[in-house]
Parts: sequence; C-alpha cells; structure tokens
Amino acid sequence: MLKGFFNVPSPVNEPILGYAPGSNERKLLKSALAEWRSKVIDIPMYIGDKEVFTEEKGKITPPHDHKHLLATYSKGTKAHIQQAIDAALAAKANWENLAWEQRAAIFLKAADLLAGPYRYKINAATMLGQSKNAFQAEIDSACELIDFLRFNVSYMSDIYKQQPPVSPKGSWNRVEQRPLEGFVFALTPFNFTAIAGNLPSCVAMMGNVVVWKPANTQIYAANVIMEVFREAGLPAGVINLVYASGPDAGDVIFAHPDFAGIHFTGSTGVFQDIWKTIGNNIHKYKTYPRIVGETGGKDFILIHGSADAEVSSTAILRGAFEYQGQKCSAASRVYIAKSKWPAIKEFLLRDLATLKMGPTEDFSNFINAVIDEKSFDKLASYIDAAKNDKGVEIIAGGNYDKSTGYFIEPTVIVAEDPKYTTMCEELFGPVLTVYVYEDADFDATLELIDSTSIYALTGAVIAQDRYAIEKATHALRNAAGNFYINDKCTGAVVGQQPFGGARGSGTNDKAGSMINLLRWVSPRTIKETFDPPKDYTYPFLAND
Repeated sequence: MLKGFFNVPSPVNEPILGYAPGSNERKLLKSALAEWRSKVIDIPMYIGDKEVFTEEKGKITPPHDHKHLLATYSKGTKAHIQQAIDAALAAKANWENLAWEQRAAIFLKAADLLAGPYRYKINAATMLGQSKNAFQAEIDSACELIDFLRFNVSYMSDIYKQQPPVSPKGSWNRVEQRPLEGFVFALTPFNFTAIAGNLPSCVAMMGNVVVWKPANTQIYAANVIMEVFREAGLPAGVINLVYASGPDAGDVIFAHPDFAGIHFTGSTGVFQDIWKTIGNNIHKYKTYPRIVGETGGKDFILIHGSADAEVSSTAILRGAFEYQGQKCSAASRVYIAKSKWPAIKEFLLRDLATLKMGPTEDFSNFINAVIDEKSFDKLASYIDAAKNDKGVEIIAGGNYDKSTGYFIEPTVIVAEDPKYTTMCEELFGPVLTVYVYEDADFDATLELIDSTSIYALTGAVIAQDRYAIEKATHALRNAAGNFYINDKCTGAVVGQQPFGGARGSGTNDKAGSMINLLRWVSPRTIKETFDPPKDYTYPFLAND
C-alpha cells in the first residue's frame, strides 16, 4: 500500500572483491572458512516466530569433501508446510499494510549487512555448501544478492510512482498496487545463493507473505540468508523457511485455497509438473495464481569465421566451466567455423591444461566439485557413452572421481553429428560439446542452433563481421532471452542485463528488473469524482 512517497537511494552494483594473495578480504574469507569447518551446526526451519527443530535430520557435507559433516538440518513434514502457510497468512495483514518505505528499509539494511559483517560468512557458506570458489561465491552470494535487494527497492519505488497521466477536471484517477491475495511459494535452486535469496525477498518486498523451500543442497547458505533477514528486522511470518520434501510441499501448497503464486527456479520437468498441478486445481483457488519460473537451458556459443580465436577460446572456457558448468546460463554447445577451429582448439587445450581442480578452500583451484552424487553419476554416464561412440571424440578431460568429492574433469567432446545427445540434452555440468561447421554454412548453422533445443535461455555470437553479427542477432532472437555479442553467455548483472529465457527455459519474467516485481502485485484503479452528476440525462436526449 502506498502511504507516502520518499526517494530511495540510487542503486549501484556492489564492487567485486578480488581476494588476491595478501589482501585483507582473502584473510577474512579464509578465517570464515576455517571457522565454518571447525564446527557442526544444527539448522532449524523458521516458521512464524519459531525456530523449529525435528528429530529427523538431513546431513550437509561439502560436495568436494563429502566425508566431512558441516551441519544437520531438521526435515519437515506436511504438517510443517501447513504451519508455515498459517504463519504467513497470520502475518499478512500487518505486513501488507506497513508503509512501503518501511518494507524497503528492511531489505536495504539486509543488503548493507551482506556487504559488511555477513559478507565472508555468506561467501564461506556458499563455498563449502555448494562447492564454489572464492570468485564465484563473491559474485553470487555477496554481490548479486546485494544488487537484487538494492535494485529491487528502487524498482519498487518506480512501480509505486506510476500513475495515470490524466485526471480530467473534477476527478482524480490513481492506481494502487496491492499485494496478491494469499501467500506465495518460493522454490529455489542449489546453484545460486543470490537466486535463493531473491525469489522470496522480492515477493515479500511488494507486501506479500512467503513460504520458502530451498534445495537441500543450498540449505547451509539459505540459513545465513534467513539470519540476515531477521537481523534486518523482517517481521516473523513474512518469510517462512521450510525443508520438507517436494511432493509433501506440493500436496499441501497447491491444494490450498489461498495459494496466490509460485516463484520458481529449477528444472523444466518439475516446473511443467507444477504448472499441470496448478491447472488441475485451478477451481480450488480464490484467485488465479501467478506462475513465474526460470528453468533449464542448453546454451550456445556461435563462432563466426571472422572471430578472434583467443577471444573465442576464453569465452568458451569461462562460459562452459566456471562453477563446473552448473549455471543455467552455462555454455553447453558450441558451433565453430572450420577455419577457426584449429587455432581455437590450440588455445582451448593450452588453457584447459593449466586449470587446477580441487576443494574450494584452496584458492588456486579454478574447478571444484559438482553438487552431489546424483549429478556426478549422470555426468559420468554421458562421458562413458561418449567414450564408446565412434561419432564423437573427447579431446580434453573425460576423467572423474568421487572417492573424496564429486569431481568431474572439464570435458570437451567434438561431435560429427550436430544432433548428438550432448548437443541437445541439458547436462548441467562441466561437459561441453563442439560442432565444427563449414564457413559457407553459416546461415544453415543459425537455423540449426534455433531448432536443436527446446530451451531459449542464453546464447552468444563471436564475430568481427558486423553483417554476421546482425544476421545472428535477428535469426536467433527467439533462441535466447539473454544474448551476448563477443562475450561468454554467462554473467548477467542486476540492473544491466535482466535475466530470463522463454520456450522451455521459463516465463521470461526477468529477475533483476521491474518486470519481475510487477508479477507480485495486483493493480487497482481508482477514480474519484469530486462533483458527481445528479441528473441521469445527457444532452443528446433533448428534442430538436
């Protein structure tokens, strides 16, 4: 509810710390890592004003050191999901009636806490719990989450500023942006702490109440996010953090009459099943739920014959193998002009040979572990299949080991068939497939890229020929919601490149923009007439 208007601080992107040897931030982060590893914590659910502990526990171990116990967490049941819904609905009236600038202040304070006293704690938790190196944790759990909070407050104020441009004499037209009627379910993934924090917080910022279920493999850092929100002054019940199974949560939430929306990041299959369930239950709800989701990707890089070979190699390596390829935006298929392939291959193999793989606590490691054994086994099966297929060649990597951690070597497959399995299916790991095309077949390759995958999340073209860039940009306009020219296909920055894709990649509601926040309000237009008519007749009714 708009109770007044105040200018909010103009957001700027949080500076990224470098963690160079000898730097103070490196010392502080190493200290935080050592502290986290030195103890085992018991993580509760947060329901209303209670920290809820249960007898049934789940275990949290670093993916790169799966024999080391970091924490236990309390597993929830359907009863806990119902309690979280009840707590959210009980908090709803006071929260949505709180002046918007008071809500804004809470999340601006949360951003400052993350930028200050919690920076190394949230980064260390992400490094250990999700096996991210220091740089990947810094750009995610610190900088991007801080950016989401600050920029979303600015977008919220812009939304409230939007009013009808005209009010004729004698009347006043205005718009009120109301929170949704009911509660919102936030279902968040393992791979980005920033996404885990943004999905519930941007919904709550607009006056809604939330039931939040993170991926089990992200609970370690999610607990820190909740600590920050509580210290920032978020009232009890506004965001409720629960760790029930997906089916149990779905059974309760999607049958509840007050279900008002879902904010989701995860797999396409799960999202499609959720959509079907909501559709089947549509008659049960008080309102039509908002369905907002960012799902899978089979992201591409297209290398034109005019491209710089070293630029291309760097974009491929970073785009495919940062955070072990476990980004929904990660490069998974690359199309390279035949004339450029020998030089690019040389640079790529040269650089891959220098990459170190190991635990996140060793800052010299570029590659760390994949998230869990299920992911490891899936990726290993694709690599084994490629080893036994005469139509493909593994030119780098191909080895894996899970004795200590879930380590998969960065693997590059060259396929003769552009529709080979690993060119089409989402793998979500450090496995890249290359298809080399004839330079003269550039137009046909554009059609191939556009038609190969059900996904349309990110893509990139690397070229010096401006006509080729223009042609690719137009031809691939539906193949990627975030498109990059002469850069890797990852690294969207809040406030600069709002993120999201279409087709099988989601609803393209662009996290990190006003577009997304508009999904979490329901506008009411109000017309007030100051001197209303007292005679029903109109001039045209008079006789000539």
